[in-house]
Amino acid sequence: MVLGRTAKACNFIDWKDMKLVYRRYASLYFVVGVDQGDNELVTMEIIHQFVEGLDKYFGNVCELDLIFNFHKAYFILDELILGGEMQEPSKKVVISVVESQDNQVEREKLGLTQGQVEGHNPRVARG
Repeated sequence: MVLGRTAKACNFIDWKDMKLVYRRYASLYFVVGVDQGDNELVTMEIIHQFVEGLDKYFGNVCELDLIFNFHKAYFILDELILGGEMQEPSKKVVISVVESQDNQVEREKLGLTQGQVEGHNPRVARG
């Protein structure tokens, strides 16, 4: 439905009981289904913020980044949107939280606690 439209066509489509809002970035299409009463331009801005966040995190985001790191894309989306509304407009804050999550995962993989990361072992008795 979206792929068959011309480049000059509007980015909003009425479909069943909702509106589809889409935006194309290079070879990637981002499509969001919203209620009929929702503002299409706000949805376009949310899509744009999401793509900019992906670009900032991955460098130049491409299809393979999303295929092999879909969980990272979900982390970014979770930080950006809460309850269907944009929660955090700052890309810097969103990426900082996602990178913090990455660091936490790496520490867990290595079996390190926060104290060990900071240079001291909390299990060692102080005397």
